[in-house]
Formats: sequence, structure tokens, C-alpha cells
Amino acid sequence: MENIEQKAAFLKNEYTPKLRSLSPDVQRLWGKMNVQQMVEHMSDYVRIGSGKTPSVVVHPAEVVERTRMFLVSEKPFKENTPNKLLPDEPVAVRHANTNDAINELQSELDDLFAIFKAEPGKLVTNPFFGELDYDMSVQLLHKHAWHHLRQFGINE
Repeated sequence: MENIEQKAAFLKNEYTPKLRSLSPDVQRLWGKMNVQQMVEHMSDYVRIGSGKTPSVVVHPAEVVERTRMFLVSEKPFKENTPNKLLPDEPVAVRHANTNDAINELQSELDDLFAIFKAEPGKLVTNPFFGELDYDMSVQLLHKHAWHHLRQFGINE
């Protein structure tokens, strides 16, 4: 894995500015979510990553072992990676606009880092990857963030 602190710094300081550079009307390159739906989706997964939204593992142990091997790699998520926890059609947005959704996402990211700082050694349960510590949570969120940035044409 690349340096976790570099990935954490990206999530803390660079991710939401990149999202703010997107026009709310930009067309996705794949998938069904628009920009605001994607940002709200990311907030949901940051809450899982911080433990604020408790989760249970949805795969058997042998599948979790394979998904964890992928997680520690630098391989990106494939386009249209299925998520069996999401409905076939994106859910309605919660916020009045994309800027409000990005503000929520930044707040959730800030909370995530504060929670892990206050609780060193904390483990959270991810539905696909099992029990994750700080490093693995940052790795997953960084990988997930770039997956959705690429979905809207932003590349590393």
C-alpha cells in the first residue's frame, strides 16, 4: 500500500475541493448516480468507515479474504463495480444542492479522522471487507473516492 498518511491527507484536504470543481451537471462516464447522488453515497460510506453507521459483513469468510486482498492492492475498483446494498436506481438526494452535500461529506471525513484519533486501535465493520482498522479504512475510502472521481472524468 502507498503511504496511508498521504492518502489520509488527500481525503482530508484534497478530495472535496476536487468534487467542488465538478459541475453538478457533468455527465458520468459510467454508472447511474449523478454528482450529488455520488457525493451523498460517499458520505454514507464514510459514516460506515467511521463506525457511526454500524454494519454487518454480507459475504462469507472466503469472499471477504479475497476482497481484502484486493483492498490492500493498488488496483482500482472497476467501472460499474456492483454493490448489492444499493438499489437498482439511485435514491433521491437528501440535500438542496451539491454544495450542501459536499459540505456534509467534508464534515463526515473530519469526524472519521477525529474518531480514529480519539480511539486508536478502533475497528469498524465494512459490509464487503470485514473488520477494518484505521489504515484499512483510509485505504478503502481513498480507493472509493478515486473510483467516483474517475466516474466523472477526474484522474490522478
